Amino acid sequence: MADLARLVAFVESACAARGVARADALRLAFIVEELFTNTVMHGHGGDSDAPVEACLTIAEGSARLHYSDGAPPHDPLSGFRESPATLATTLSLRPIGGLGTYLIGQLIETAAYRREGARNVLELRLPLDG
Repeated sequence: MADLARLVAFVESACAARGVARADALRLAFIVEELFTNTVMHGHGGDSDAPVEACLTIAEGSARLHYSDGAPPHDPLSGFRESPATLATTLSLRPIGGLGTYLIGQLIETAAYRREGARNVLELRLPLDG
């Protein structure tokens, strides 16, 4: 988790260098933060030295994020599309977790998952408003 700040700084720096609007940069930072946190906490069960790869491409009114990790196989795409059942539950009764993946799905335009060898690979496309 110590590298999370560095990863978010990478996203913010790339966005600033390409003139991405602040709101779009914040959405991208949220997505990367959520993916990374899920990799560490759920994929590895806590801090790990396993590498995570993130590549951000900004062009033609969209951002493309390539995210790869060495955690056990996990396809998050169903979580992107399915609203958690707990959304209809009052806030005080909701369990912690599960909402971040759904929120990512609300922000992105397209997503693809594949397993390459021992790595999860996620390709996301986010439309840029600014």
